Amino acid sequence: MDAWFADYSNPQKPLAQAVREVVLAADPRVTEAIKWQAPTFVYAGNIASFYPKAKAHVALMFHKGASLPDPTGLLEGTGEVSRVAKFLDHDDLEAKREALTDLIRAWVSARA
Repeated sequence: MDAWFADYSNPQKPLAQAVREVVLAADPRVTEAIKWQAPTFVYAGNIASFYPKAKAHVALMFHKGASLPDPTGLLEGTGEVSRVAKFLDHDDLEAKREALTDLIRAWVSARA
């Protein structure tokens, strides 16, 4: 994954790396892979993938986000399956850190 980020040319690269750190710190069982040409977080299935082309923010698509508890409303979207979390800057990530961590832990807990 480090090689992918080394080649990632995007103004949101530092923020994407910070989001990555939050996701990986949520649970040590979460791993990473490159799927669909994007970093994807995995545990007993695909949890979420970055939209690497977003430049105004960092977008993290939760593949089955509609099934996750989201009491803070972090996830956006109305589709039947996926949802997206957006992070505008480092302050926004800090404000949403706990909600993001809770989503990752909910996914892992439901599949452990």
